[in-house]
Amino acid sequence: MKKFLLSLIALGVLVFVALFTFALWPTSTPALSASASIDQALIDKGRYLADAGDCTACHTTKGGQPFAGGLPIASPVGTLYSTNITPDKDTGIGKYSLDEFDRALRHGIAANGDSLYPAMPFPSYARASDDDVRALYAYFMQGVEPVKAENRANDVPWPLSMRWPLAIWRKVFAPAPQAVAFDAARYQDPQIARGAYLVQGLGHCGSCHTPRALTLQEKALDESGSEYLAGGPVIGGWLAVNLRANPADGLGNWSADDIVATLRSARSETHAVLGGAMGDVVVHSTQHLNDADLHAVAAYLKSLPPSAHSVSSFKADPATAKALQAGQESGRGAELYVDNCAACHRTDGQGYQRVFPKIAGNSSVLSQDPVSMIRLVLTGSKLPATATAPSELGMPGFAWRMSDEEVAQLLTFIRSNWGNQAPAVKASQVAELRATLPKP
Repeated sequence: MKKFLLSLIALGVLVFVALFTFALWPTSTPALSASASIDQALIDKGRYLADAGDCTACHTTKGGQPFAGGLPIASPVGTLYSTNITPDKDTGIGKYSLDEFDRALRHGIAANGDSLYPAMPFPSYARASDDDVRALYAYFMQGVEPVKAENRANDVPWPLSMRWPLAIWRKVFAPAPQAVAFDAARYQDPQIARGAYLVQGLGHCGSCHTPRALTLQEKALDESGSEYLAGGPVIGGWLAVNLRANPADGLGNWSADDIVATLRSARSETHAVLGGAMGDVVVHSTQHLNDADLHAVAAYLKSLPPSAHSVSSFKADPATAKALQAGQESGRGAELYVDNCAACHRTDGQGYQRVFPKIAGNSSVLSQDPVSMIRLVLTGSKLPATATAPSELGMPGFAWRMSDEEVAQLLTFIRSNWGNQAPAVKASQVAELRATLPKP
């Protein structure tokens, strides 16, 4: 038995050494050659692609200089701080060669050899083409103002702060660019192919909208996986919603024009208005895309079949509207709705187009996890100002005037009337989220 245990331990050590060596083995990519001259057209293309990739969102802190980093990012291992990606030669990426830039962007390896945390969406960026990487490099080196700003150390306790496990994670879960080079021929429609390239690659939509495994990798990186874009984790108190064709909690009842309007202005005529984290995405990224690319994204999303995990449904029912209009308020949830919500969202739950979203059939209202709705009632939200819709209309928070039980009763009423059918909300769910919010 003793010999057997010693043999088992030795085998384990050998496996560990093999994995460790494999992880640290240099990642190879066919060398990218930098052009001798970079023209303005290439820089402009890079600027557009940086918008598509929403680089501003993570690499610009509130009130800070563009791309100078310093934004705190909550992660399961601690707080990460985004880095300076301006071309400053001392504190930024000004000394990066094109190949080093590519290794960071598509492989998750910094110039000093450290593996990046997957808060940087390099598993998605791996799909970016060589030409697009060159354009991004041109923009960041010659189209961005250098800012001298020292990078802030991550607030990650030891031993989670050690980088070598990240190298193993990267080798096991992050695809090599040559293995996932985007193949437009997979798609019969060129418009859908373009949308797939944007959504899967620089848009990195799956980073938020795809569920993750216990080992924190996305469960799918494209539509070949049934859970791709089926709804992701809670980020900053907001749920990343289902983007597949489920009719209740997904995009099944959205038209392509609804999707385009929402990505352009954070508002649509017939469906949701956006706030929270997705509102920032519209402001910094999607509103800057051209019409062709927005329609391509919409076409690709509309091509995805429904997820198998939906627990909600919707079938329009006028009974609730008739009862409320007749002054019949059955239960505390109905009373709270009439007193606090009906002025904007109306007793028929239809709201007002492009201003106050409808509640009847709203995919966010019908999400399996009600966390976004709880957050919205407690803290309120504000429509972002965009180029095509500059008004910053908002909804107040009601944390100060509603108990956990009342918020749960209100949301349960909203999620089970006008034809909505979604799971009830519990007071314990409200209390759990309330405990994470700053004290007033």
